Amino acid sequence: MDAVRVTVLRELLDGTPWLARTQGFAVALRGAVTRRSAAPGGLLLVGTERREPWHLAAHLDDEAAWCGLPQLSPTLVRHSVPPGSPPHLAVPLRRLERTRRGETVFVVAPEPTDERLLERVQDARRTGATVLALESDDRELRGLAHEALTVPAGDPTLTFDVVQHLVSAAAGESVTAAPVRTGLRGRLAQVVDRLSAPPPPMRW
Repeated sequence: MDAVRVTVLRELLDGTPWLARTQGFAVALRGAVTRRSAAPGGLLLVGTERREPWHLAAHLDDEAAWCGLPQLSPTLVRHSVPPGSPPHLAVPLRRLERTRRGETVFVVAPEPTDERLLERVQDARRTGATVLALESDDRELRGLAHEALTVPAGDPTLTFDVVQHLVSAAAGESVTAAPVRTGLRGRLAQVVDRLSAPPPPMRW
């Protein structure tokens, strides 16, 4: 990320409601995975058929390790599993058919979701799973979610990628009181650093 975009991003977010919105969504995410009925390994992260949320998976895994909250480490659910994929990258979409009460289905959809995914999300909700959605004006998906965060389309700075970074950073923020991660400008600096760097060298 170039220096001009870094400066624009800081100016854009400082004083806007976006940090509060992402923080509120992250609180819902933490609440879902840490409540008493939550199942270990029960955060099921799924994208659309064309766009899998690799970076968000990596950063949530990173946050889980950093803040000592293993429930934040997601299971990446995939529409299509290539032959020879390692076990943690070989979880097919039909895993959503076995969703149990206490699990969380987190759908990341920068584009419209298809009927196959929507049906599985609806079934998961009926079994008692919590449904969260990070989407771009997908009304059907938003209607199925217990908590949704809508990213407006067409903004060249506040992109879907930026919001994913804000959500992952906020997801681990309140679990710790580390001074380096507190304060508005500290949070913006951390997000900018993450957007400038490659994905963390985790299991993804």
